[in-house]
Amino acid sequence: MTALGGGHGLFASLSALRRLPVDLTAVVTVADDGGSSGRLRSEFGVLPPGDLRMALAALCGDDEWGETWARVLQHRFAGTGEMNGHVVGNLLIVSLWEQLGDHVQALDWVGRLLGARGRVLPMALTPLDISAEVRGVDHDRPDALTTVRGQVAVATSEGSIESISLIPPDLRPCPEAVAAVRAADAVVLGPGSWFTSVLPHLVVPDLREALLESEGHLVVVLNLEAQDGETDGYAAADHLAALLDHAPDLPIGSVLVDHREAGDLSDLERLVKGCGARLVVDDVATGDGSPRHDPAKLAGAYARLLDV
Repeated sequence: MTALGGGHGLFASLSALRRLPVDLTAVVTVADDGGSSGRLRSEFGVLPPGDLRMALAALCGDDEWGETWARVLQHRFAGTGEMNGHVVGNLLIVSLWEQLGDHVQALDWVGRLLGARGRVLPMALTPLDISAEVRGVDHDRPDALTTVRGQVAVATSEGSIESISLIPPDLRPCPEAVAAVRAADAVVLGPGSWFTSVLPHLVVPDLREALLESEGHLVVVLNLEAQDGETDGYAAADHLAALLDHAPDLPIGSVLVDHREAGDLSDLERLVKGCGARLVVDDVATGDGSPRHDPAKLAGAYARLLDV
């Protein structure tokens, strides 16, 4: 099984999937340009390690070893010096990249150290920038499109994101990631920051081709609510519509949505039916009312949906 995404959304999905009896690979977006990741990327010219680190932490076990190393990996330095804001796991990953000179081999070594229950791969071996066409940034010309570049800038932009692309266009995909998608009996896409973590996978040519040709069951997991700045005002159907705008021929098998959206699913049902998929409504959110997926509930939904 292969899961695609980045950030907190992929963390939630992997925290659920590692509970199932599956051979799991995570393929992670590498376009972050903010925080500790952005600083390391700028200084060393490496892939931004933050989303890769979070995926590895999500795959740690529930035993003492796994929980301890997950906390260490996610530890962020305080203080007022140059180390302020850096994360231990980011530094560990970059140090192994420098030692080994191989992105994939280094991530595999970190996974072995953690006892990770799965493999983590970057979607590309080239540091990427996300470019978005955004409508409504110019208040004097509300219908005009403005090009916004950079993950942080796109995620916090005013206006409505119409489309995204990746820079450079001649990026180097990770061969192991492409192979993992092709070989998977199931592929999970989402949840997560829709335009900056989920949809980028669909605009990497080799990954997109692998998704189109894969015989695995493709599951799209929709977000629990809109994200400020990136998907303001989005309902469940809007998330799926944006995905289909970028990949109208994507062979989706199932679309998973939380039951709290069940009050108004007519638009979503129409879109799901139109792309030949089935709509699965389940209880996958935490019980505290926050817009977070519950790992145990999500694991149950995956198990029922994929019959594992």
